Amino acid sequence: MTEKWITMEQAAAQVPSGCTLALGGMTLYRRPLAFVRALLKRRLETGEPADLTLLAFTAGLESDLLVGAGMVRRVRSCYFGLEIFGLAPMFTYLANRGEIEIVEETEASLAFGLRASMAGVGFMPGRGWLGTDLPRLRPDVQTIIDPYSGEELVAFPAITPDIAIIHALSADQDGNAVLGGNKGVDEELALTARKVILTVEQRQPENQKADVIGPLVNQLVLARRGAAPTSCHPLYPLDGEMLLSYAEQVSDPVSFNAFLERWLAKQATNEI
Repeated sequence: MTEKWITMEQAAAQVPSGCTLALGGMTLYRRPLAFVRALLKRRLETGEPADLTLLAFTAGLESDLLVGAGMVRRVRSCYFGLEIFGLAPMFTYLANRGEIEIVEETEASLAFGLRASMAGVGFMPGRGWLGTDLPRLRPDVQTIIDPYSGEELVAFPAITPDIAIIHALSADQDGNAVLGGNKGVDEELALTARKVILTVEQRQPENQKADVIGPLVNQLVLARRGAAPTSCHPLYPLDGEMLLSYAEQVSDPVSFNAFLERWLAKQATNEI
């Protein structure tokens, strides 16, 4: 049996420039912040990775940090923000200036795209987007005629991430992992991504129940409090003070870089 456990630094080193990076979790819950922190450190030290396509069903703090660090060229998400804490400041800053590519997505386009990949086909038909202007913004999304009913349907193209990073409550040595109550589309990401890396709160001898099964998982990283400052119910709540500070203090690249330097230094102190 191949050993799947690696370090966070080894995990971060596997993200190449130009790839599609999918981040699991939902809004401010179970986001892979420890992994993002390691990726930010690698970026500061080496300049890599860059030109990422960031895929997230909902994008939050974890995604805004990568956007602010200049690592993301394209965003695919149906929501990008900090919920009650306000807008995602760096995404808002760059989007308003046209300095980041935004692929128009909805819950339907992301869900159908992942389902197409799961089914091993090039597209998944659905009624979403019919009667809207969204197809004008996405010329890659075509319509087809159902050969049985004659009904016009939208053919949502398959989505296949290069790497998916998912934070789990626990996992055993084979990679059988428990995600918790709000799974988002993490199960779908695990089924479709070319490489799946789980960051894990607790290492178990054996998980009798699994939301993500071992054969889908390429590598595992032990990361206690790996979702902080977002929440990881039932283990710990979100850190509202940090999220509020980020939303209030960051508004442009200068304030972002200052905040990032302080935050990374504080995290390094906490790890000692």
